[in-house]
Amino acid sequence: MSARREAVRLDRRQFLVAGISVAGGLVLGVPGVGRTTENGGRMIGFFVEIGADGSVIIGSNQPEIGQGARTALPMLVAEELDVDWSAVSVRQMPLGIVKTADGYAWKYGGQGVGGSTGLTSNWDYMREVGATARLQLMRAAANRHGVDVGQCTTRPGVVVCAGTEIPYGELVADASLLPLPEAAPPLKNPDDYRIIGTERRTVDAREIVTGATKFGIDTSMPGMRYAVIARAPVLNARVKSFDDTAARKIPGVLDVFVIQGPEPGAPYFILASGVAVVATSTWAAIQGRKALTIEWQQSRNADDSSERFWQQNEAMMAGPGQVVLDDGDFEGAMAEAATVIERRYRVPFVAHASLEPQNCYAHVEKDRCHVIAPTQMPAGASRSAASVTGLPRENIRIDMTRVGGGFGRRLTNDYVAEACIISQKTGWPIKLQWTREDDMQHDFYRPGGLHELRAGLDADGDVTAWMHRLASGSKYYRRPDMPDENLWEAELYIDDFPRRIVDNLRLEYFHNAIGLPRGSWRAPAHNVNAFVVQSFLDEIAYETGQDTLEFRLNLLGEERELEYSNHGGPTFNPGRQARLLAFVAERIGYGKTLPAGSGIGLAAHFTFGGYAAHAIEVTVSDSGDLAIDRVVAAIDCGLPVHPNAVEAQLQGATIDGLSTALGQEITVSGGKVEQTNFHNYPLARIAMVPAQFETHILPYDDVPTGVGEIGLPSAAPALTNAIFAATGKRIRQLPIANQLK
Repeated sequence: MSARREAVRLDRRQFLVAGISVAGGLVLGVPGVGRTTENGGRMIGFFVEIGADGSVIIGSNQPEIGQGARTALPMLVAEELDVDWSAVSVRQMPLGIVKTADGYAWKYGGQGVGGSTGLTSNWDYMREVGATARLQLMRAAANRHGVDVGQCTTRPGVVVCAGTEIPYGELVADASLLPLPEAAPPLKNPDDYRIIGTERRTVDAREIVTGATKFGIDTSMPGMRYAVIARAPVLNARVKSFDDTAARKIPGVLDVFVIQGPEPGAPYFILASGVAVVATSTWAAIQGRKALTIEWQQSRNADDSSERFWQQNEAMMAGPGQVVLDDGDFEGAMAEAATVIERRYRVPFVAHASLEPQNCYAHVEKDRCHVIAPTQMPAGASRSAASVTGLPRENIRIDMTRVGGGFGRRLTNDYVAEACIISQKTGWPIKLQWTREDDMQHDFYRPGGLHELRAGLDADGDVTAWMHRLASGSKYYRRPDMPDENLWEAELYIDDFPRRIVDNLRLEYFHNAIGLPRGSWRAPAHNVNAFVVQSFLDEIAYETGQDTLEFRLNLLGEERELEYSNHGGPTFNPGRQARLLAFVAERIGYGKTLPAGSGIGLAAHFTFGGYAAHAIEVTVSDSGDLAIDRVVAAIDCGLPVHPNAVEAQLQGATIDGLSTALGQEITVSGGKVEQTNFHNYPLARIAMVPAQFETHILPYDDVPTGVGEIGLPSAAPALTNAIFAATGKRIRQLPIANQLK
């Protein structure tokens, strides 16, 4: 993540420090300033605290957006510390940054989740924390008995040394006085894992089920006021004038003022200009907003529409685009091809539609700021707060709540900037709340685009040439310091399939600068490109009379490591993808005789370092009613650290992919987003999910990958390929909506 690259990594002498807590426990944290332990050692925060009673508290440094990081990362510490999981409690850590002569450095390692990096970026780091704490306890025991530390070992919660067993709690005082080792301690052999890779309770499952978990929307602080914003309904419009006379008469309304957003075309710091209403309650603020009369300046995007967007894409594709990759001799291979197949696919803009709308608490004071927010990127929240307040980042505290749905939306912290602007202007602690309608109409949407694929095949039906052309609104549009010639990089990943599998490959891009804001949406670009590529593979197999499974397996080939420079690299192994595809096909009974109107579809994809495949069986009635009868999903995420979470993520990603494919689309008319709530942006209902829904984890090695995004991309094409198998109707445009009627 860019946030990780921003920070200067602390060297090992700065990495960890031991101390003793007020209660007499061993605290293993990182060095800091302004606070000392009882023995004079420096300490800030903690990663792990072992009490004199043997209790263990482990700090979780990453935001929890539902992917299980709050359980999985402490599992890494607990494994190397060698304690029983039942003895562990977990505490959320705030954003930790420290200013150095070279810039800002992490106190607790990089903090931010997106791109399925929350686990992988902390895999070594968190295990080393646990191993260091364990070593300190062993050293304390060795000193007590006058033996070499090599003669000591541990079992859960106990050091075994010189024929005696000493509970951790009895050693914490001595261990806190020892200097930390210069070198990193050795880590466990995977064969010895007791916690990693085993099913363990999710640390806050009870709190979630009982409603005790606190999300950002639950924040309540002394003296807090409440705010909403009437944002420009037309893309890039700005406030010309407003009348707040009626709004100020609403009981509880305290203040009303303009917030100006970025100039059209400039990078976003907030999404839109608008008028803020501050009140004694969210309800009063919303009523005050309804009473406003606002006149908006004319926007250059007032004529934007979905119809115009698709017409422009078609027109651009009539000519040449920006060639961003040209492997081999594409023109020559196409000229010699025995068969040429060309298809176009259309994928819409979609919203994140997270269950918890955006919200943020901010209290900006003269020399400091406190933010409480449901964010995926707390470092970004820190930057946003600093940019609008002018305060140094070391004076801005960022606390993370559990996030009620991220999906990439909360990588962007515009709502944090809004809350800070309002708090700084009023001087009050502010809780900014978006409504569902705010969230639906003011999002960083998944880019929509028109894809054209062309393949050349030889007389044996083997693919010899491949071209992918895309006209879309790049998510990199309006990013700071982003040249136009690089906009394609967010939409076409040059090393994705079939790179290095098909020798003659060309990628071509056209950018459409529609005014809709764009951003990361779960499995960015992969969620679209997998649908396109996996649909096209199905079409090639059908057009050339080949079995779609055998065609794919032959194309992927055996296990081998291919260079992969995009996120999730450094290699891609097509054999691992083939393994999953063959597995789900066998599980669902691919090739079996089905009744009329039924069909099975297959798809597989490599995403951000992991592999997933889907096999889906459907039935379509004569009247066009679609029933999903069975789903088989499989994932290869290397080593599954927290299997419960892996299975849950595969289930959720599958449902998310199917839900989006079935009915979700953001459209624009007159420069306005037309969708406002779930009545015209329908999410899948429970009845859509079949009773026969299998998820399988196929471990591969002893290194984990992320899982949050891996399971989504192949779901939609497996569904549409199944629809074709059942009906002969090819879905080339999403959402499916009423195309089967």
